[in-house]
Amino acid sequence: MADESKRLSRDDAPVVGILTGSPNDLPVVLKAREIFDELDIPCDVRVLSAHRTPVETVRYVEQAEARGLEVLIACAGLSAHLAGVVAAHTTLPVIGVPLAHGALEGMDALLSTVQMPTGIPVATVAIDGSKNAAYLAARILGATHPEVRERLRTQLAQDRQRYDSPELDVPSQADKLKRG
Repeated sequence: MADESKRLSRDDAPVVGILTGSPNDLPVVLKAREIFDELDIPCDVRVLSAHRTPVETVRYVEQAEARGLEVLIACAGLSAHLAGVVAAHTTLPVIGVPLAHGALEGMDALLSTVQMPTGIPVATVAIDGSKNAAYLAARILGATHPEVRERLRTQLAQDRQRYDSPELDVPSQADKLKRG
């Protein structure tokens, strides 16, 4: 964990809200929280459904900005209305994560999440792409929080080193074929 001088929030109040429509989705959704933990970005995870808990969902979203949240992530499968409902009740950036469920394995959720009406935008990542949602949220935060931008740069540099490492050099397929 980073030292306190590099904290995004001194009081550890969340700046990202992660919502999911079902407790069954938590194994995928919590992968986003792992990324936020690595980047030392405080977040809040809630199970709130556009269909089963609509009043509580809207209340959470309408109070989000006053509580210091700067980005919202909405994860849902099947009809995937959560991201649209969230975006309809805030001007904060909303990132949608379609989840793989049902006969269409997430394609219905992907199309529902990406097809928002004009003026209600939802940035959408891949099916089950909660990690990329976290990285996108971190980049959004990085626009106004230089410490987050620096942590992202450091992490990207470390990731690139993994691929540039001579220890990871393996013979190419062509070399394998030549040796036959």
